[in-house]
Amino acid sequence: MTLTAEHVQKYAEITGDYNPLHFDKSFAAQTKFGKLVVQGGITTGILNALVAMDMPGPGTVFLSHDWKFVAPVYIGDTITGEAEVMSVHATKPVTQLNVRITRQTGEVVLAGEAWCYTFEVAGK
Repeated sequence: MTLTAEHVQKYAEITGDYNPLHFDKSFAAQTKFGKLVVQGGITTGILNALVAMDMPGPGTVFLSHDWKFVAPVYIGDTITGEAEVMSVHATKPVTQLNVRITRQTGEVVLAGEAWCYTFEVAGK
């Protein structure tokens, strides 16, 4: 997913996160980031899509997660979410994942783990 100023604006409209780090170029330039960064929720949102649609797949929700933002994500970055199955519960549809997000350069911007639950629909 390539992140745009429109993503940042829409996320702010939904959540109310109008932090100047995301909107005020002169403010952001004076921080260690040096330029505008996207909201963390946009960054982690790619993991929501990955878990709910691909791995483990439809019907899956996060039970918990423990991740760290290890580098900022900037407007214009292309991010990719990845997950590796670490364990599967023997008697419940619960999966432990190692997750990470990288930018187009290969740099890791987020790393951690998540526990997921996959709901099964009767008759399928």
